[in-house]
Amino acid sequence: MKKILIVIMISLFAAFSVQAAKFSKMATVEPQLIQKGDAKKWCPVCGMNLKMFWKTSHAVLLKDGSTRQYCSMRCLAADYPHIKDNIKDIMVTDAKTQKLIEAKNAYYVVGSKVMGTMSKVSKLAFADKADAEDFVKHYGGEIMSFDLAFKHAQSSLKNDIAMINKKKAVKMYPMGKKIVSKMCQEIPNLKDYKKISDLKADIVNKKLCKPLKEKQLQAAALYLYEVKRVGKDRATSDTVKVTKDEKCPVCGMFVYKYPRWAAQIFYKDAKGEKHLSFDGVKDMMKFYLNPSKWGDYKGVKENISKMKVTDYYTQKAIDAKSAYYVTGSDVLGPMGKELIPFSSKEEALKFIKDHKGKVVKYSEITAEVLKKLDD
Repeated sequence: MKKILIVIMISLFAAFSVQAAKFSKMATVEPQLIQKGDAKKWCPVCGMNLKMFWKTSHAVLLKDGSTRQYCSMRCLAADYPHIKDNIKDIMVTDAKTQKLIEAKNAYYVVGSKVMGTMSKVSKLAFADKADAEDFVKHYGGEIMSFDLAFKHAQSSLKNDIAMINKKKAVKMYPMGKKIVSKMCQEIPNLKDYKKISDLKADIVNKKLCKPLKEKQLQAAALYLYEVKRVGKDRATSDTVKVTKDEKCPVCGMFVYKYPRWAAQIFYKDAKGEKHLSFDGVKDMMKFYLNPSKWGDYKGVKENISKMKVTDYYTQKAIDAKSAYYVTGSDVLGPMGKELIPFSSKEEALKFIKDHKGKVVKYSEITAEVLKKLDD
């Protein structure tokens, strides 16, 4: 009997998880866009396509007659300080009917199993309380008013922005840079754009780039608006610098192909300072623990001046000895299981919440730790 109950519980949990995974925030009807102009289908704060996140979208009617629509309550919260004195009304999409309704009259489900939009915590609204209660039965979460949900969005805004910025630095900025260099012409007067949605509209309508899919367009716009426009390439500044001819002395792969994993050991000899580049921390530590195993590197370990690794989130070069590492996660590097570096223990622990593993300090990286990664 006990075994039967366990099987039933596991089945129910599996069914619940699949159901949550199946919920789509994308519009299945024609989105009710109230913004005007060529940029109306994109969020003015983050640039995301409103149709893709229609069931979490919000809109504001301003006293001056203009309108804005956001992909999420998070983007509304981000824009709120700039518009709060000019707001006439706030609308939200009813996740059931997909129609715009008065936000102040809506029933919000906060913290369900559905992934949040631009936030760790999801927030979906319903016109009918019964619909909200039914949603909670399937996906979990807590029902609350707009005011309470918005306070939650405002209080978590700083952490949500930090989370999104890290993801953009790791993936979207590098992707956007490649797309821009290969598929776009030089775009003048980038500083004149006040909203990323306007930039996206011009890229499409003025054919400033070759035809792009929505994800490519978003990456290109993010790179142009958030990196090039401010005059600093945050995607590549302060990174581990590797030339195209440098090979990892442990595995023999060209390191420049894997910039997000690059690590280096700097050492001095009679001719001055030199360095070796590696395609990951795992190979760097294999070399460090036994240099002679990988070639004629006599005296290197005794003359090391510094060691650099690439922070997983920011992609910046950080000191290897002061970094924190996650081992045993589900994220793989060029050589499989990897030691993933972070500038702080807090960042490493955040990573573990999503990708498992455990935190180790530099001094705790032993031959046994490395062997487990190769098993």
